[in-house]
Amino acid sequence: MAIRDLIPWGREGSQLSDIYRDLHRGGDPFMMLHREMNRLFDDAMRGFETRMPSFGGAYAGQVWPSVEISDSETEIHVTAEIPGMDEKDIEVLLEDGVLTLRGEKRAETEDKGKQFSERFYGRFERRIPIGYEVEEDKVHA
Repeated sequence: MAIRDLIPWGREGSQLSDIYRDLHRGGDPFMMLHREMNRLFDDAMRGFETRMPSFGGAYAGQVWPSVEISDSETEIHVTAEIPGMDEKDIEVLLEDGVLTLRGEKRAETEDKGKQFSERFYGRFERRIPIGYEVEEDKVHA
């Protein structure tokens, strides 16, 4: 690899000359720095959303598991959507007014020929602050 291939300007127009041109036009140097930093991070992070091991595919950028919370005069009802798992594989804790759901979803099969999967496998933990005083001994799942 040639050294010139490592230099970020010069291939698609001169980005360095664009910076100097903006300065000569009276551009705000702090705004130019802000734009350049944004561009730098955008370039560095481009493509990570498809390779991150967090929740992949349909769950990328979302909190998982999805929950629905309802309450009445006497109880709070939390429903979590966790497909492919048994109730015994999910740990439910309530400490200091925070409900914690945690577990691990394991692959159902070991398909060695699999090329691509958008399914989520691995450990998860979801913390849900409960805005009420809860009698911890009356919590059940």
